[in-house]
Amino acid sequence: MLVKSLIIVMLLLIVGSLFSALFYLIKDKGEGERTAKALTVRISLSIGLFLLLMLGYYTGIIGHPHP
Repeated sequence: MLVKSLIIVMLLLIVGSLFSALFYLIKDKGEGERTAKALTVRISLSIGLFLLLMLGYYTGIIGHPHP
């Protein structure tokens, strides 16, 4: 259950970072660095989530789905 909660939190943080980048893009009219920083945070979170999923799969915490 902890892994599922962590995955959901990471996904929410990724979406939040994406919307903050959109906000900064509109507010700064593409002139500031805040949009790039927010997108960098989103990419970092996405890579972290991918690594977490891979680690969970290889350790057996996340298994194969049963159709």
